[in-house]
Amino acid sequence: MSSADLGLLSPMRGAGEATGDQAVLRAMLEAELALARIQAPEEAVAAIGRACATMAELSGLAEPAERAELADLAELAELARSGGNPVIPLVERLRAAVGEHARWVHAGATSQDILDTALMLVTRRTLGPLLADLDTVIGGLTWLARDHRDTPMAARTLTQQAVPTTFGLKAAGWRKLAIDARRRLAALDLPAQLGGPAGTLDPALTAAFARELGLTAPLLPWHVLRAPVADLAGALAFTCGALGKLAADVLVLSRGEIGELSEGVGGGSSSMPHKHNPVRAVMIAAAARQVPALASILYGSLAAEDERPPGAWHAEWQPLRETLRLAAGAARDAAELVSGLRVHPDRMRANLTVPGSTGAAADLVTRALEDTP
Repeated sequence: MSSADLGLLSPMRGAGEATGDQAVLRAMLEAELALARIQAPEEAVAAIGRACATMAELSGLAEPAERAELADLAELAELARSGGNPVIPLVERLRAAVGEHARWVHAGATSQDILDTALMLVTRRTLGPLLADLDTVIGGLTWLARDHRDTPMAARTLTQQAVPTTFGLKAAGWRKLAIDARRRLAALDLPAQLGGPAGTLDPALTAAFARELGLTAPLLPWHVLRAPVADLAGALAFTCGALGKLAADVLVLSRGEIGELSEGVGGGSSSMPHKHNPVRAVMIAAAARQVPALASILYGSLAAEDERPPGAWHAEWQPLRETLRLAAGAARDAAELVSGLRVHPDRMRANLTVPGSTGAAADLVTRALEDTP
């Protein structure tokens, strides 16, 4: 589509392929196929598998014209308006594609089961690279803290110089936040969803469904018990805030009149060629300012009425995806920022106008480095 959002105004996003419409479609199809595998006869599973593969364009089973008819995302998006979600038109196409095996498509499930499960699959695939980027951040900050354990600089409180500290201690603080973010993300529970129309489906079926997809089995259907999404929102918001603290300090310390830090690969200016803008830090700061508002929407959906909510669930989809993208982008940019960060000890010493010792800063760095992710 010529009008598709390709990210022109969102360079701070990451995980585009893992969270895009094609990725969501693939995840929904995986959920439908897993549902068939745990309850349908072999011939039905085979037929549904072929249809899913064709729709996801995972094989050459269909001619291009047929693939376009089955997997036209733009048309699916338009059809989603009639029923309020994209699963309904997807299931209609799958059933039409498998003919006599249609009764095994989506058997016992509701649209929310499939979409919730698909978004957990998308989340899992997004978190893998995100955690790897955080590992890069933590590794880089470990080196900076160790290498600059005794590098003196001015501590600043309420924008003014306070007493001396060391850059190693500042880097150790950034590292602590990055480790905390990683722990929160790694501890997330990503459950499958399979409760049927009113959340009364046999939990043994849900457990088999979860095993098939490599997700956890929930204690209860979570159609209106949105703790998994709220926990994810909190962990992603914390991650962006933690990386935002790193970015905020880099932005201040890389000001021309301070010059204690600089990005290894800065950005240019359209009108001032002398500038070396701290673009990675700017992108992280932009993400950190957006995610809390998005997370508040996801927390708000905890107040969901009845056994299936009108609107609360629907309100989650895009904020959840955008939060994943912004957190992934922030982690990617932080990994690049830390890997190329330039430290200028001479400027730190020259700017330090308040006399005194750095106190226990070096010992605190040693203590902080004992904490391993």
